[in-house]
Amino acid sequence: MSTILAIDQGTTSSRAILFDGLRPIFKAQHEFPQIYPKSGWVEHDPFQITESQLLCIKEVLDLVGKANVDAIGITNQRETVVVWDRLTGLPVYNAIVWQCRRTADFCEELKSTRYADIIKEKTGLPIDPYFSASKIRWILENVEGAREKAEKGRLLFGTVDSWLIWNLTSGEVHATDVTNASRTQLFNINTMEWDEELLTLFDIPHSMMPKVLSSADDYGVAKIFGREIPICGVAGDQQSALFGQSCFNTGDCKNTYGTGAFLLTNIGKKPIFDKNGLITTVAWRLGEEVTYALEGSVFCAGSVIQWLRDSLGIISSSAESEFLAKSVEDNGGVYIVPAFTGLGAPYWDSEARGLICGLTRGSTKAHIARAALESIAFQVNELVELCRDAGITIERLCVDGGAAENNFLLKFQSDISKVDIIRKRSVEATARGAAMFAELGASGEISAQDDGDSIYFKPTMDQHERDELLSGWKNAVERTLS
Repeated sequence: MSTILAIDQGTTSSRAILFDGLRPIFKAQHEFPQIYPKSGWVEHDPFQITESQLLCIKEVLDLVGKANVDAIGITNQRETVVVWDRLTGLPVYNAIVWQCRRTADFCEELKSTRYADIIKEKTGLPIDPYFSASKIRWILENVEGAREKAEKGRLLFGTVDSWLIWNLTSGEVHATDVTNASRTQLFNINTMEWDEELLTLFDIPHSMMPKVLSSADDYGVAKIFGREIPICGVAGDQQSALFGQSCFNTGDCKNTYGTGAFLLTNIGKKPIFDKNGLITTVAWRLGEEVTYALEGSVFCAGSVIQWLRDSLGIISSSAESEFLAKSVEDNGGVYIVPAFTGLGAPYWDSEARGLICGLTRGSTKAHIARAALESIAFQVNELVELCRDAGITIERLCVDGGAAENNFLLKFQSDISKVDIIRKRSVEATARGAAMFAELGASGEISAQDDGDSIYFKPTMDQHERDELLSGWKNAVERTLS
């Protein structure tokens, strides 16, 4: 059994969790600022990402004392872009976050070309500002001197895992793993290599790209706080959660309720290029064996609860949303479509914006809180239905993420999607997956799994009520898209 430090770098906070085998024993978490320069633009300060993550790591290591830590696993927000100078280590611009829609016009133009099908066939991804390629291009085109430095081989690109690896290894390792690479729209998931045609299309020099390694691999040695700890596992947060939920078999499915919501289904050793809005992605690679997944993406899930707290002041804590939702019998006809940064699957509409409809003089903050939680479940249900349309039978859904602790949300999800929801004792599936990859990379095996008792939520809603709620949701989405 190994002691693993899992670094879980998310969209709104950084975390470090120490695992004894697969049991989390210490955790530290710190939020960091979100930057919104313009409507629809989202950025992070790369140094604040690093500093908040190092603060979490230090707090955990201080608790551990002189005890041995065998390896580090990293999991991270995906698609977010950092570009930095290889000589100075300084970013040339803020990190452009996966939620950012600044490249929407460029992506719309690209959709009308012959490359739309080529990109889908090579990467499994639709053309959308969500992915990394157009963000890298934007930095090279809009940051003074960036293009010239890139052409001279001075600049490096990385998703957040690469940025952390570079800093933790004191600039010795510039690498990423296959799961993060598969989200850039520059990586061919058939050949498992950076694609020269796509690099040329987005006008991105190959010299910027990190080395692509397997999910359990040698990522160098982190030199932190007087310790040297090998980094042995890396995966994007959603693929890490799929692995952490032990979804090892074809057809196994999980949903993570984080800032966004992401439903992934293991589809085995061959990619399936779906046509109905789902993404084909790399689930993980162990050695040379690749496992693929179908994914549905919701851009705003837990962030709608954060919006209730930070922007509207309706709640003072996330947990209060459940209390308010349960204080009323229904949503009172109120629906929220949280398209703060567009809508993901099945719409892929980067121009859609949020909407509240059905308000009356009798509407209260409890109705709004309930509608916000229901909006998360309605969006996830659309992903479930996409999987069913693709011929995938979903009767059980493993769940994790911060919002998975909300019992009202999970019961409503079970009712509206007509599935059994399974929540394990610990909802730390993302960090657990990183620890599992790291343990596999360090020792060649994974500790025996003991997740304790799971909690099940089973559907009990009658079909008439379900149909009425779904009709109200569809009407709200149509208003958003009109």
